[in-house]
Amino acid sequence: MFKLVLEKAEEPEIKLPTSSGSWKKQESSRKTSTSALLTMPKPLTVWITTNWKILKEIPDHLTCLLRNVYAGQEATVRTGHGTTDWFQIGKGVCQGCILSPCLFNFYAEYIMRNARLDEAQAGIKIAWRNNNNLRYAGDTTLMAENKEELKSLLMKVKEESEKLGFSDTEN
Repeated sequence: MFKLVLEKAEEPEIKLPTSSGSWKKQESSRKTSTSALLTMPKPLTVWITTNWKILKEIPDHLTCLLRNVYAGQEATVRTGHGTTDWFQIGKGVCQGCILSPCLFNFYAEYIMRNARLDEAQAGIKIAWRNNNNLRYAGDTTLMAENKEELKSLLMKVKEESEKLGFSDTEN
């Protein structure tokens, strides 16, 4: 389902000396934390083109426009010897289309919101705020202070993803 990378910080890296300012004892410069990197799989691009029900909040005329953009796609491949015959594209988002990353982000956000990560107690404090995920493009990093909390976050994302048709057996 997701390419998963777990990282565990060892010991706190830097000990501040007792002579620094008003420090009374050695303090760690950071807490240990546990994180997991989730990379959205290629099947998400296939799923985007077949799961239009997620777009139910979008007016029908706009959904119809999106379907028409994705319907009947054809492509050819240019090589050093010329071009191939045109062929139908049956999977994926339109490459080079400005809507593709928007649709990808829309579906990824849908999964994360329905997993209710913003309501979870698990996470790490950054600037007095609890943070349990950071996202950029197709990558999501889940963060927690221990493995149990991280597993809880992972299970929430997994359960929500499975509701939408993803399974652990997808490549």
